[in-house]
Amino acid sequence: MRYKSALCILLVILSFTACIPTKKITYLQKSESTTDSIIAVKRLQKPYRIQINDLLSIRVKALDQELVGMFNPIDENNLNATGEERLYYDGFTVDLHGNIRVPTLGEINVLGFTVEEVRERIEKELLDNYFKDEANIFVTVKLAGIRYTTLGEIGSGSQVIYKEQVTIMEAVANAGGITEFGDMTNVKIIRQYPAGEKVHSIDLTTIEATQSPYYYIQPNDLIIVDPLPQKALGVGTTGLATLRDVVGVITLLTSIILIVTR
Repeated sequence: MRYKSALCILLVILSFTACIPTKKITYLQKSESTTDSIIAVKRLQKPYRIQINDLLSIRVKALDQELVGMFNPIDENNLNATGEERLYYDGFTVDLHGNIRVPTLGEINVLGFTVEEVRERIEKELLDNYFKDEANIFVTVKLAGIRYTTLGEIGSGSQVIYKEQVTIMEAVANAGGITEFGDMTNVKIIRQYPAGEKVHSIDLTTIEATQSPYYYIQPNDLIIVDPLPQKALGVGTTGLATLRDVVGVITLLTSIILIVTR
């Protein structure tokens, strides 16, 4: 009798811990009160301010391109180098003091500035010291892609997306998606700030995630997806897999009982 009781208890435990509910593995579910099928993403993101180790792409154009050639170090004739490789070698990296070194202009502090503010500053420096208004110079400053890192139950490694704004959904998709054992309800984002790093979290199973201030990632973000308890238990994620595990346990226990009771 005690063997039957132990078997029943084991089966009850498995029934509660085995299957992963669909709600935990479905992205951006609408709440019961939501009736509109259109997702209105609330753009809470403030203008990004440049940090240490950011990589900037700076281009200067004018009526006479030879005049501004020294400010455009990227060799567009080198077809063997990929875009990312060229940016790595010819882009402008923000050093530990928050400076970039621009040809002729020297060191320029950009830490805490937006890319638009950096563009205005470089343009002003060029007009004040090197060019006249008639040169019609045109300066563009951009982040050389948004770089981030993923760890845990998601494709691990460093990723880069060449866009000015990237949502966490795009970042997850670009990394290969979250695995079936990933905890989508508590995705961690470790973000850099001037005073240090902070840990934020976002629940990707609810549509309210689009309203989060962390829905848009920032350069150098670290995205971590922890495993669900089912992974540690080693049980299946679907009903069929769970049934297979239960049958296997029952078969094993039955064999042990038969051996012990003989």
